[in-house]
Amino acid sequence: MKKIFKLIGFASFVGFFYIGYTTYPKLDLISGFSAKSVASGHFIDHRSLEMIEKGDNDIDMIDLAKNKIDEEGKFATASVYGLKKRKAIYREGLGATLINDDFDISKPYAIPKRTKVKNDLSFPYGDKEAQDTVFPNIDYDKLNLAVANAFDSKGKKDKRTRSLLVVYKDKIIAEKYDAGFDKNSKILGWSMTKSITATLFGILQKQGKYDIYKPAPIPEWQNDKRKNITTNDLIHMNSGLEWEEDYNTICDATKMLFLSENMGRVQLEKPAVFVPNSHWNYSSGTTNLLSYILRNQFKTQQEYLDFWYAALIDKIGMQSMLIETDMAGNFVGSSYGWATTRDWAKFGLLYLHKGNWNGEQLFDESWAKYVATPTNGSKGDYGGHFWLNAGGRYPDAPKDLYSCNGYQGQKVFIIPSLDLVIVRMGLTEDAKFDVNGMLKGIIRSLKK
Repeated sequence: MKKIFKLIGFASFVGFFYIGYTTYPKLDLISGFSAKSVASGHFIDHRSLEMIEKGDNDIDMIDLAKNKIDEEGKFATASVYGLKKRKAIYREGLGATLINDDFDISKPYAIPKRTKVKNDLSFPYGDKEAQDTVFPNIDYDKLNLAVANAFDSKGKKDKRTRSLLVVYKDKIIAEKYDAGFDKNSKILGWSMTKSITATLFGILQKQGKYDIYKPAPIPEWQNDKRKNITTNDLIHMNSGLEWEEDYNTICDATKMLFLSENMGRVQLEKPAVFVPNSHWNYSSGTTNLLSYILRNQFKTQQEYLDFWYAALIDKIGMQSMLIETDMAGNFVGSSYGWATTRDWAKFGLLYLHKGNWNGEQLFDESWAKYVATPTNGSKGDYGGHFWLNAGGRYPDAPKDLYSCNGYQGQKVFIIPSLDLVIVRMGLTEDAKFDVNGMLKGIIRSLKK
């Protein structure tokens, strides 16, 4: 009997040691993710700690973190078993930033200047509620059923859709929200923010201020083979630079988001492992490098901050949108864009109209075609910082569909052939949520 107890004790010790050995290196990332998520969700969208922990942070390992919110100091902290405590501070205009012990919270900082477009127009060009529009070619029973099917039935927690919005010919034809969310709720788009970042290059190009086909303006690359990498290669995610993006492990992407001070330089410092334009590799680091390149197009930090909003975000009335910055003051263009579901739809409509917003051309029509053209090596799944259906990812949707996609199933679908934009925000990926089925139901409600 003593031998059995010894064996059990030894096995328990080995098990505990193994869990500690494999988990401890992840604690920085776990507590970092949790602190950042709590600070952003609470101070940007006014969610309670309970709501964040049961929703945003209900992820394997992340749910191990213990979180606290300091209302007066405007920050959140998180730790795991009392270890690896991390802190995220909230600053008006910049959102929440995960900081380290060296960060000087007393240092002055610039914030973006916002411009609100005032008019008496209804969605999407203004804030006035539109009158209901009934289209004779829409089967509203089928449409409403398709929308309802995208949400969990009472007591279930599988689909986890938070919002679904369908815009046809610039009119909202369906809109539904889960409990706790409404048209004013700001929701994190995660990698949908990448499409925002890329669009700024299209705007600069139209203004004659940037040529994406020239080598990327990075001095550190000029003495090695990286000097041939163009901004076009970066936008297409085929620069050939080394990068690992796997959110189930400690990888380049997770270390960048939850440990790095200057996210824009992480990809910059990686070596080239392939010839440019020969190997497609999805990289959040690449997008933050693009944000860093954008910063260097302006003389001051203030000009850089203002450009994102003045040239695009506020220009199309995305008043709710906020893009968060890293410790160095760079917009985290890969991941940290927040906006209401309606405002995300406005971005989709900008592309549906090929860059024209209520009569003003923000980027050339050719740019919309550019981002929706497959990049080498992506098998028709990816273009210029947009995901595509050219390869048939969604078999029951038109091939001309392209989209902004984000972690946990954030989607802005643009379907030019149907004059349709669909926004779905949620907490589940394609594996658990039937995206193709949702698209199929909505599309089939449009009578031919």
